[in-house]
Amino acid sequence: MLYINRKLIAFCTKRLFVISLIFYSFSTSAEDHNAISSDWLIALKNEARANQISEQTIEATFKHAKFLPRVIVLDRSQPEFISPFLTYLDTRVNAQQIAQGRLMLQQNAALLAKVEAQYGVPKEILVAFWGMETNYGKNKGNFGLPSALMTLAYEGRRSAFFRTQLMDVMRIVDAGHQHVSAMRGSWAGAMGHMQFMPSTLMLYGVDADYDGRINVLTSLEDAFASAANYLSQVGWRKNEVSALEIKLPQDFAYQLAQLNTRKTSDEWAQLGVVTLNNKPLPKQDNAAILLPQGWQGPAFMVFSNFDAIMDWNKSVNYALSVNHLANQFNGDLPVVGGVAAEKGALSYNQLWALQTQLNRLGYDCGEPDGFPGLKTQSAIREYQASQQLAQDGFASPSLYRLLMSQHQGTLTSELQ
Repeated sequence: MLYINRKLIAFCTKRLFVISLIFYSFSTSAEDHNAISSDWLIALKNEARANQISEQTIEATFKHAKFLPRVIVLDRSQPEFISPFLTYLDTRVNAQQIAQGRLMLQQNAALLAKVEAQYGVPKEILVAFWGMETNYGKNKGNFGLPSALMTLAYEGRRSAFFRTQLMDVMRIVDAGHQHVSAMRGSWAGAMGHMQFMPSTLMLYGVDADYDGRINVLTSLEDAFASAANYLSQVGWRKNEVSALEIKLPQDFAYQLAQLNTRKTSDEWAQLGVVTLNNKPLPKQDNAAILLPQGWQGPAFMVFSNFDAIMDWNKSVNYALSVNHLANQFNGDLPVVGGVAAEKGALSYNQLWALQTQLNRLGYDCGEPDGFPGLKTQSAIREYQASQQLAQDGFASPSLYRLLMSQHQGTLTSELQ
């Protein structure tokens, strides 16, 4: 009964929050700075001046910036469901996406070959990122970046981070790379074909077309070179595999399947790990095994280049999908594991309840947040070991049902 009440409270709280934001958006003007205190704006301007940003750019930025309540809603909204890996993959790597990517490889063959030769990052990987980020440039976002970033810097959840991004937007303008009015992208401040954050552009942007500007919004030359430079700088290894699907032996110790457990491919082979076609594993070090949908789903071996992809986006599902899409451009096999994988996904509220129950049983998840992070995975493995289950650390629907079936018993013992 307590769990039902917690769900009800969470449900009501989320709905009241959304309702309050909707009311707030209508009670404040999106056409001026009335929603942002004048003292805060003055302090922000002074900070920009202290960072040697020109008065012209400061004035142009503040002129074009508006408070956007919609950005706050998007920033604070929680996903209702955590998408299982195979579902995530199917929605992002489909026949249309693969065919379009192959066409883009053909149409930009000379440019991509030049970038690959310079930076050592395969053209297929670059086009896969392009497809994943903006559907090959079709969905680059249409939020004014000064407005989005100023709103996020003001509203407080990650204010310090977005404040620095706003400063970098002004630095980009000061450097002559873009006019303020042209700076458009996602609600979170990412821009261009590859969705670079302003700070990323400042660190890794490349003027590949030699026009005196780093323009990742409309120049494919700059976008591809900047992306390749970024991956190269964070550790991309030329001519090495990023990830591949594998087969595990029946007696495999599933607790070894986690991103921070690294061995050489030879050491994994000694434990009985093989490729799908039973050929030798590639000779690489720094290899980990991942089970993104539990022990009954597909298994992957990932390497150092996978870490470079993860540096771009910390989601394992995202990184595996980028790698898989890149492979499909050359006619690679689809993912074949996972026929027996457990279907369905836990909602945000269910994951929160799972974490709460694990904590109550003595398996430390940290503060519940509704997301299956590394600490939650570790707690799940400890619980699975206590129940003599496969220790894959996966927050599956069956695990949730098992934990919740123990919930009433735990509450009864706590009351005695």
